[in-house]
Amino acid sequence: MINAIWKKTLTGAATALLLTSVAQAQDCKPKHEFKTITPGVLTIAVTNYAPHSFIDEGGAMRGLDGDIATEFAKRECLTVKPIAVDPAAAIQYVLSGQADITTGDWYRTAERAKVMNLSYPLYKDQMGLYSKDGVKTVEDLVGKKVGTVQGYLWVTDAKKMLGADLRLYPNSVNMHQDLQSGRIDIGIDGYSNGAYAAKNGSLKDVKIEIAQPDDRIRATKEAAQASLPYAKSATDFGTALDANIQDMHKDGTIAAILKSYGLDEKAGDTGEPMLIE
Repeated sequence: MINAIWKKTLTGAATALLLTSVAQAQDCKPKHEFKTITPGVLTIAVTNYAPHSFIDEGGAMRGLDGDIATEFAKRECLTVKPIAVDPAAAIQYVLSGQADITTGDWYRTAERAKVMNLSYPLYKDQMGLYSKDGVKTVEDLVGKKVGTVQGYLWVTDAKKMLGADLRLYPNSVNMHQDLQSGRIDIGIDGYSNGAYAAKNGSLKDVKIEIAQPDDRIRATKEAAQASLPYAKSATDFGTALDANIQDMHKDGTIAAILKSYGLDEKAGDTGEPMLIE
């Protein structure tokens, strides 16, 4: 008899919870009208590039881009569907219609804008100088053994300036290891990568500084703007995405997300949208 009553109580509670969830879903009113690949769902190609984009141990999408995308979905009453992808395949997921957007610190570049749309800027990806002495200027690189990661905006200018003293690495991990072991004197990497690593206890004895503006390396004066890429044909979707991102800048949401990953909220002061040639 007790078991029957208990079972009945559980069933009633489950029903009440379900009805509450349905009611909450019905109460949610999207701020804009637009279509996604799957109605009611925001499908996201998620790359593994902390602190910008990753899937945590519980299977949830995280990172700067991930948290911004999740907030967008919440404001537009969408369910988030993350798909873990290799960075080399992420853009193709969007172009082929398998994902609405992709996360991973995607720069607003003129070349990328030829094949897809790029959202309103999320934050600036500032050039960081990594050293044991806390160097802050481009001049400090002269005469030193310097390392950086392939693919960044500053690589071409750094090559011209440093020549054989610049060593290129396929990823940040290898470069950071060489910096800590003394094989290079200074590392050049995205400031956000180092700030997040420091927040989590990595990069001991290494100081990370935002590079001061210097004409010799253009990226120190014009930091890249990160975006959420989406399909050229998804114009209504893009209108909604941009409007929400701008609202998140105004109401402090993006600043709070940056701070939660150990970054300076000033990185959210992107200025007007621009494309890097």
